[in-house]
Amino acid sequence: MKNFIITLVFAFVTQAFYAQGAFDKFDGQDDVTSVIVNKKMFDLMSKVKADGSDKETQQYINLIKKLDYLKVFTTKNPKIEADMKASADKYVKSAGLEELMRVNDGGRNVRISVKSGATDSQVKELLMFIDGAKGDETVLLSLTGNFDINEISVLTDKMQLPGGSDLKKASKGKK
Repeated sequence: MKNFIITLVFAFVTQAFYAQGAFDKFDGQDDVTSVIVNKKMFDLMSKVKADGSDKETQQYINLIKKLDYLKVFTTKNPKIEADMKASADKYVKSAGLEELMRVNDGGRNVRISVKSGATDSQVKELLMFIDGAKGDETVLLSLTGNFDINEISVLTDKMQLPGGSDLKKASKGKK
């Protein structure tokens, strides 16, 4: 029984480490632009004094208090694009994410998957993958925390994230 418990704990711990590092191999690679924001930075950003009359800024501050990690990787390199796609596909299956939205627009494929929280609109993790088409960048975005999917449009406006318009569509699509 003791061995079973140790094995079970080990399985959960390794899954948590895998979730944190599934896309880290793209950080620092040539031909990859990366943006990584951790919990500490979100905490610092939430302490910025904001004008209380600006509703959107207040929504943004409330959202970033709920976020743990943001990773965005972009590239135009076909070999890295293929690796990103394979890594995203593998991660969606292994992490138990469910597809929220898929769009094919002129050869540009957008997939947004989530791990749900306590309610239908609550999200623990959001993964967006955009296949680059016709010279566009491929984008891999991972966002973790405990937030409402309907709040995402505020984040995309303030941080000007690649694929932000696609995330806005997803936030309007799931109520």
